[in-house]
Amino acid sequence: LPEQASTMAPRVDALYYFLIAITAFFTLLVAGLVIYFAFKYRRKSKDEAGVAIHGSMWLEAAWTIIPLIIVLVIFGWSSSIFFSMARPPAHTLDVYVVGKQWMWKFQHPDGRMEVNELHVPVGVDVKLTMTSQDVIHDVYVPNFRLKADVLPGKYTHMWFKATKPGKYHLFCAEYCGTNHSGMVGWIIVQERAEYEQWLAGSVGQGTTMAQAGEKLFKDLACSSCHQADTIGRGPTLIGLYGSKVALDNGSTVMASDAYLRDSITNPRSNVVAGFQPVMPSFQGIVSEEGLLQLLEYIKSLKATPSNATGVIS
Repeated sequence: LPEQASTMAPRVDALYYFLIAITAFFTLLVAGLVIYFAFKYRRKSKDEAGVAIHGSMWLEAAWTIIPLIIVLVIFGWSSSIFFSMARPPAHTLDVYVVGKQWMWKFQHPDGRMEVNELHVPVGVDVKLTMTSQDVIHDVYVPNFRLKADVLPGKYTHMWFKATKPGKYHLFCAEYCGTNHSGMVGWIIVQERAEYEQWLAGSVGQGTTMAQAGEKLFKDLACSSCHQADTIGRGPTLIGLYGSKVALDNGSTVMASDAYLRDSITNPRSNVVAGFQPVMPSFQGIVSEEGLLQLLEYIKSLKATPSNATGVIS
């Protein structure tokens, strides 16, 4: 197996070895019993008739209960790993990923962008928010034992904590077209001092994702409707992210990444209670990178006394 290089890798491997052990044990047991019974109960003469064998309640119960216990152990063990993978820690280093034929584009909140390479510090929880610009892709890092689909029009998440510095392969594990096999990259894990040195020496945009999102927000004239108070034609965005939103159909949703994306690309699907469905769709107008920048900007709009009134800026 590839070298274990994340906190999740030993847990995945332990489950894998357990499944292999269970499979090997019962394969040998069944094969051995087949051979044993083939000799023990073979016909010893042409005139020999078989003897009626009466069932055993204890035997029936044993080969029902024992597999049930094994299956429940596997279910509980794998569920624990699944939930650990699906629930990132509270504080993470956020990185945004856009897959396209045939490359991986990484955006850091501070504005840095990487193509087919991602630099991260060792021992830090890293959360990837991923989407596709065209077709289905799949992020697969064997050394981290992590794999997740990257879907067009939807955000998927994956997190990891690298435990060893090194350069680890990143593959697309979903056939995505002619050059699918060439859609590869690297996750470069560095010691903290080396990572800080890379940050100092790497060329950034000089503009954070939130600042780029604010510029795009103004260029699209979003501030004409989404003002800091409730008098605009659209709901205020201050303090929106992570809050509960009441919709005009009577339901309530959480203002997550997926909700905000849908509200931008298909606003009529999530009309906020008390407002009219007048917002135009920006599907195809704003790129996937632009959508992520808008999300970062909306996330940065915290409820403070300074922006309690007036226009969002």
